[in-house]
Amino acid sequence: MILTVTLNAALDVTYRVARLHQGASTRVLSVAERAGGKGINVSRVLHTLGVDTTVTGLVGGLTGRSLRQDLALAALPEALVTIGQESRRTVAVFDEAAGETSMLLEPGAQVTGDEWRAFTARYAGLLPSAKAVVLSGSLPPGVPVDAYASLLRLARGCGVPAVLDTEGEPLLAALPARPALIKPNADELVATTGLTDPLAAIEQLRARGARTVVASLGAEGLVAVTPEGRWRARPPHRVAGNPTGAGDAAVAALAVGLANGAPWQSVLARAVALSAASVAAPLAGSYDAVLYQRLRDQVAVGPFTQL
Repeated sequence: MILTVTLNAALDVTYRVARLHQGASTRVLSVAERAGGKGINVSRVLHTLGVDTTVTGLVGGLTGRSLRQDLALAALPEALVTIGQESRRTVAVFDEAAGETSMLLEPGAQVTGDEWRAFTARYAGLLPSAKAVVLSGSLPPGVPVDAYASLLRLARGCGVPAVLDTEGEPLLAALPARPALIKPNADELVATTGLTDPLAAIEQLRARGARTVVASLGAEGLVAVTPEGRWRARPPHRVAGNPTGAGDAAVAALAVGLANGAPWQSVLARAVALSAASVAAPLAGSYDAVLYQRLRDQVAVGPFTQL
């Protein structure tokens, strides 16, 4: 089982429009709502791949109830912890004409000290059944900035490797706990390190404690710097669509590879193919299965010395 942690879970609302008119009314073509947050998106992808997964995190209020109901409809096992305040929502507006998605992100619910301790206890109880754990997303108000460091140390104590996908202060505070793998994107590399050279930023994060850094470069694929070497993985062509959940799809593939001890070439090829196939799907947490199968053998993976 791969355990995913979403501390700042959300109800994702996606609007599709023919063209977004800034400062004017826009008619919506379709609306979709479902449980979201980065870790939940990862679990959706894992579930579709046929990998056992369990969702944990913090939810509250009517929005939290909707999150739980949606996970049940998707047959996704959950071990969520209830908090007193209302869970947040996110709104994505996909502009078909521009092929772009605009995001509105509500702040998270305030978490009390007792609620955080209750979650930590629940998480610790789930770890012995996990082959890997994915820690994803931002931290809600009230959760300590070193929360991921605490969760990483608990996972290490159980011999469970962890993938960490966050940015900024929560990422920097977690690095002394030596995560097995972190997965920033290009913007997060700059925001976290202040460095515009991706390779220099990756090396700084490794020097601070990350064992392996896999950085997503959007349509250009992935760069991985590992103890075994440096790898570059590129898709055969650009895929048009909604990139909102592409990073989460890549994390799902990386978590499976980490759990199974697969070779980097195979892990990165699957991560790039799955990420690209998710762009072709309408909602985060899903992917085009036919495209994924076709791309897996077409991703170019090889060592590199400089970007």
